[in-house]
Amino acid sequence: MDIALQYDRLQFAVTATFHYLFPQLTMGLALFVLYFRTRDLFSVGEHFHEVARFWTGIFALSFAFGVVTGIPLEFQFGTNWAAFSNYAGGIIGQTLAMEGVFAFFLESSFLGVLLFGESRCSRRILWAASAMLWAGSWLSGYFILATNAWMQHPVAYRVLDNGKLAIESLAELLTNPWLLWQFTHNMTAAVATGSFVMAAVGALYLLAGRHLVHAKTYVQTGVVAGAVASALLITPTGHESARQVFEHQPIKGAAFEGLFRSERGADILLIGQPNLETMTIDNPLVVPSALSLLVYYDLYANVKGLDAFPPQDWPDHIALLYFSYHIMAGLGTWLVVVMGLAFLWLWRGRLFASSWLLWLLLLSAPAPYIATTAGWMTAELGRQPWLVYGLFRTAEGISPLVHSGNALFTLLGFLGLYLALGLLFVLLFLEMLRRGPIDPGAPAGQSGKL
Repeated sequence: MDIALQYDRLQFAVTATFHYLFPQLTMGLALFVLYFRTRDLFSVGEHFHEVARFWTGIFALSFAFGVVTGIPLEFQFGTNWAAFSNYAGGIIGQTLAMEGVFAFFLESSFLGVLLFGESRCSRRILWAASAMLWAGSWLSGYFILATNAWMQHPVAYRVLDNGKLAIESLAELLTNPWLLWQFTHNMTAAVATGSFVMAAVGALYLLAGRHLVHAKTYVQTGVVAGAVASALLITPTGHESARQVFEHQPIKGAAFEGLFRSERGADILLIGQPNLETMTIDNPLVVPSALSLLVYYDLYANVKGLDAFPPQDWPDHIALLYFSYHIMAGLGTWLVVVMGLAFLWLWRGRLFASSWLLWLLLLSAPAPYIATTAGWMTAELGRQPWLVYGLFRTAEGISPLVHSGNALFTLLGFLGLYLALGLLFVLLFLEMLRRGPIDPGAPAGQSGKL
């Protein structure tokens, strides 16, 4: 593989991975901000007003860092991936532009209303602003995922005489069948991330004996929403996403399942190490015939392995793809277990006094971030060697005039910059946690003003 191509891919992977740490939290928190504003609208007193204000602040912090880290991603389409932009700009430019013009401005404008209209607006206006914030946040995710869905499963395009692509139908592009399960799975993951962060913050306050009333609301809301979201991540969204892969990208499915040879009654691998020399799995632990059953609802169905496809179409990092998928699946199961236990203890009225389970909630906060990162690695590594699946190879998409040294230099620059940004985010986040949900200098809010 060309060294410049490796650096370009690594740079985009690093910047996209770091960037998505922030949107996955904001998209999850947007729903909770709307929920708390709704509760505040129909409640007496300041409790839910303070809760909503606190999580709006966390949302704003994550949103700001998401904006800063997202700008370099679109620039890379013109700098490192100019050939791809020249080829497919007529398609991806549509959805990326709609994300910026419609969703981003909707989200940022009404975030401003929530932040600066706290003492000026009624509860009804604040509720309406939170609804628009949620709509803008999820619409932003929809347009970005529509771009990726087209790269995974291209639809609604035609090839011009000059070899470039043009859009045939915007409606067909935005209703790509790949997008349905990709969007629902990603939004469910975002809600799970927000749930775990909220429950972890509440658990921290309970363990420290601070802000107990607010902390119980955080834990209760996070656990209930997290239990539902974690279950939905497994089925139907995760299950249907996997079936979609085997239908449209069977090479990816075979690679992340470690299925080197086609099988009738194919097993699901729980653990094992792929051996690329022998094209086998070492030390496998399997569930017999489960893969055939889950993919085709037939215990004896034939599932195509990598041997059914030409090697030049295989993903170039099969081992990394395999482990990414299994880390995602394993952590997805962990999310269900943790939230299932917490929900059971909450239902029994024992959660707030169970320090071991509060510690488990606190320490599990990074799990959805790792699972989501592994999931995106699975999606993107598995699409290789294609930038646009079946149409345009990754090696064809880089900018011919960008030297490998330039790509390496900017990659190192991004690593240093993002390390500093990451530390700054952690410090600001911890400071917000230290101050807590009750700000003595804040206005009383408009709890009595409808």
